[in-house]
Amino acid sequence: QVQLVESGGGLVQPGGSLSVSCAVTGRIDSLSAVGWDRQAPGRQREWVATIYNNNVKAYNVSLRGRFTISRDNAKNMVILQMDSLEPEDTAIYFCQATTWAETDFWGQGTQVTVSS
Repeated sequence: QVQLVESGGGLVQPGGSLSVSCAVTGRIDSLSAVGWDRQAPGRQREWVATIYNNNVKAYNVSLRGRFTISRDNAKNMVILQMDSLEPEDTAIYFCQATTWAETDFWGQGTQVTVSS
């Protein structure tokens, strides 16, 4: 089993920056990738970014390079740095992990609100 706990959400003004973190516990060695999804009010859940076990990173092209995913192996955390935030980025951000056996785990989510 793998447990994911998100933190770092909050309110930020348009154009600002914010980072959200995902603490990963449990069978970390079973994971092939960890990433982030988001769900805005009234919209379907959307993939944001993924970092793979070999440190390869992938991003949703719609983000236009504004977000950066990274990993802190010492702390077993995955961080999503979000810059040049827009009101359309307002959503609940969920951490998601996939095992080598292709089982998915999800965190409870953290709210990010971009508003003046």
